[in-house]
Order: sequence, then structure tokens, then C-alpha cells
Amino acid sequence: MIEYHDTEWGVPLHNDQKLFEFLILEGAQAGLSWRTVLYKREAYRKAFDNFDVHKVARYTDRQITRLMNDAGIIRNKLKIASAVTNAKAFLKVQKEFGTFDKYIWQFTGGKPINNRLKDIKHIQATSKESDATSKDLLARGFKFVGSTICYAHMQATGMVNDHLTTCFRHKQVG
Repeated sequence: MIEYHDTEWGVPLHNDQKLFEFLILEGAQAGLSWRTVLYKREAYRKAFDNFDVHKVARYTDRQITRLMNDAGIIRNKLKIASAVTNAKAFLKVQKEFGTFDKYIWQFTGGKPINNRLKDIKHIQATSKESDATSKDLLARGFKFVGSTICYAHMQATGMVNDHLTTCFRHKQVG
């Protein structure tokens, strides 16, 4: 967790494959701790063809069944099926906007929201931006993209800087 915090969390990300990875992992986290998902991340990469969105979009019921039997990932059929649904929707967004990156970053005006939080109790679970993102993603057919999941995705991918001002990473990623 420390290495993830110190090297990845909150760093502005503009790579479609990584944005897709975090979207799937955040959806898998729903109702669970991020620690659980992070520890299973390598198994997810292997199970989901390194988050190759084109491959995941073509998964069949047989592949979903295979994933349901993979003890390395969270074996929730709705979450696994949503990864396939989301891959298809992701490709449609890429076709419409050129990249998913261009699409998703529009919700923060193309730059990170740099919160200046002094205490962990002030970190929010949602925002007007995550509400708008969630609403738009759901309208485009995405699943497991409620506002809380979208906000966590925004934090993880650096769209929102929620490192505390006392954290050395706040200034680095801001």
C-alpha cells in the first residue's frame, strides 16, 4: 500500500489502457477494500489479458465462466460481466472522442482538481465532477460506475489530488 501511495496514487494518468485498468479495478472494489483489489492486481492483469480493452470486449460467456473459476480475482459474476460491458462501452467512447483520456478528463476541465486537505476526515467520497462522470458513463452503458467509484477512479488516476497538504506527494502530483 505504501509503494502504491508513494508511486502511483494521484499521479495524473493519460494512458487509455491504464485508465481502463483502473476503471475495472475500481468497479471490482465496490463493497470491498482497495487493499483487497490491489493485492489481486497482478492476477487481474493475467486474467484480463493485461487489460487489453479490445480482447476484453470480445470475451464470451465461456471466458466469463473461466474468470468465475479464477481464485486470483474477485469472483462476482456481475463485476466480471461488467468488465466486458465496460470494455465495449470504452471502445465506443474511444471512437467518439479519439481517446478515453480526452473524454474522461473533460469532467475536470482537462486538469487535476488540486484539493488542499489538511485532515483525512475531509476527504470526500463523491463530488459534483464524479456525479457528472457517473451519470454520463451510465448513460453510455457502463456498469459499476456510481459516483463513489468514479471519485475513487479520479483519485487513483490523478484527476483529483486528495493527498493531504502535509503529505510529500501533495506538491509532487499537484
